[in-house]
Amino acid sequence: MDKLTEGKKRAFVTGGGTGIGRASAMALAAEGYFVTVAGRTESTLNETVRLITEAGGSAQAVKADVTVESMVQAAVVAAAGDKGRLDVAVNSAGYDGSAALPTSEWTSEMLDEMLASNVRGTFLAMKYELEVMQQQGFGAIVNIGSGAGLLGVPGHSGYVASKHAGIGLTRSAALEYAAKGIRVNAVAPGLVDTPLIHDSSGKLYDYIKPLIGAHPIGRIARPEEIADAVVWLASEKASYVTGVALPIDGGLTAA
Repeated sequence: MDKLTEGKKRAFVTGGGTGIGRASAMALAAEGYFVTVAGRTESTLNETVRLITEAGGSAQAVKADVTVESMVQAAVVAAAGDKGRLDVAVNSAGYDGSAALPTSEWTSEMLDEMLASNVRGTFLAMKYELEVMQQQGFGAIVNIGSGAGLLGVPGHSGYVASKHAGIGLTRSAALEYAAKGIRVNAVAPGLVDTPLIHDSSGKLYDYIKPLIGAHPIGRIARPEEIADAVVWLASEKASYVTGVALPIDGGLTAA
């Protein structure tokens, strides 16, 4: 592993087993990064590593629940390696709940689960990523947000609240660390064709179908289209960009 990673930039991706996280990990690996993918499901993480290595890249998997602080800290340490280097972090782990209910029908347990994954998880990952990046004096973090973090969505108040909070974390950290060589941004996708919007049979959830038409471009995104923006925000081509929540939504939030 040392021979494979020597001299390479290092990237850390939470939620790297599926969807946008997997696509981002693969895109960063294609750019020459050694990528550490973290998540709760070892089989999907190992599949991401396999896809990366078969494409000529290098990666490792670390099992971590982003709501458990000790696991997040250990995963970041593993990602930084012996030399304590972390160039890029992508925080993609999250939960959508697949619930479409009026606010009064949300239970406190549903809200707690949503906030634990989407807010606490992002916060903990950023906390330990920023510790490493501050010590080395450089780094870029990209949080995977949502168009729901920029507007309201009837029936999804808990999810919307969690995504607004994620953008708040992004902007606050961007201001705190801008003078320390660290950029912090977010992407705010519209609907993306990932497992999160499909039921166990692979069909789109019924509440998803009408939302597709709200995207002026006429379709939902592919994970790779979001990953392209992640790679750009993480790169030196975006060296003057921080504190941004970049909509990648086929025009959804332009109306």
